[in-house]
Amino acid sequence: MRSVKPTPTLRQLRYLVAVVDRCHFGQAASACNVSQSTLSAGIQELEDLLGAILLERTKRTVVPTPLGRDLAERARGLLSGAEELVDLARAAREPMAGPLHLGVIPTIGPFLLPRALPRLRETYPKLQLYLREDQTARLIERLEAGELDAVLLALPYALGDLEVMDLGEDRFSVVYPAGHDLPQAEAATPADIAGENLLLLEDGHCLRDQALAACELEGARRNAAFNGTSLHTLAQMVANDLGVTLMPQMALDAGIVRGLDVAVRPLSGKTPHRRIGLVWRRSSARKETFRQLGEALKAELG
Repeated sequence: MRSVKPTPTLRQLRYLVAVVDRCHFGQAASACNVSQSTLSAGIQELEDLLGAILLERTKRTVVPTPLGRDLAERARGLLSGAEELVDLARAAREPMAGPLHLGVIPTIGPFLLPRALPRLRETYPKLQLYLREDQTARLIERLEAGELDAVLLALPYALGDLEVMDLGEDRFSVVYPAGHDLPQAEAATPADIAGENLLLLEDGHCLRDQALAACELEGARRNAAFNGTSLHTLAQMVANDLGVTLMPQMALDAGIVRGLDVAVRPLSGKTPHRRIGLVWRRSSARKETFRQLGEALKAELG
């Protein structure tokens, strides 16, 4: 009869990954919700089992060995797979129950979620939403690493092998100082604002390029001396007569320019909009959870 080879436990592997990520026993123990002595003992048991040194320890620092880094990287996949087994069982029982880690970009979160969250809490009281706001690229990295379950973002965006649910469109309007001499028409055209001092978000915000492309303004004159960090900042800059900006409808609906001395005009044509999407890993076991979440968010967008 073939003997069973001793294997590491998921607990030991979780401890290893935590230490490799932080290079600090105390911080790793805190992240794992255990004492430092418990974590150290678990790492020592793992090293004894494997017959190899995974961490170089000194009085002040801890440095993973090359083998330790390699094993930690492989362990991430095993831990993610184990978590997906739990997710699969939970999703089969109650799709809209338990913790769900949702990433959201700054040009959506403050405007859509305050409307959506009360309805979600009322409809799905067992769903525990944990939110993380960040720029798209970093959220996608966290999603692919298994740190997030899904991400609410704006499209188009290169998503690789991620699965996406389209929730609807979010049109752009031009916001300009009250009394500005833009042509008095029902809707502004790209030509109307091509020569204006265009205020934009800083690099890294996908809204910047999406708005320029959708509104056919890639060649428009831009304010090179100013890059906004938020849509609220852009609105204030326009109110101070420093230029014009492009604003998504969900931000306008949320009252972002309320009380400011600005005017708003829609943009003409069929294309001046971005699309809102919910994305998740194609291998995720919680697709029904995301579908129901997406439908709830879609209703708020409508």
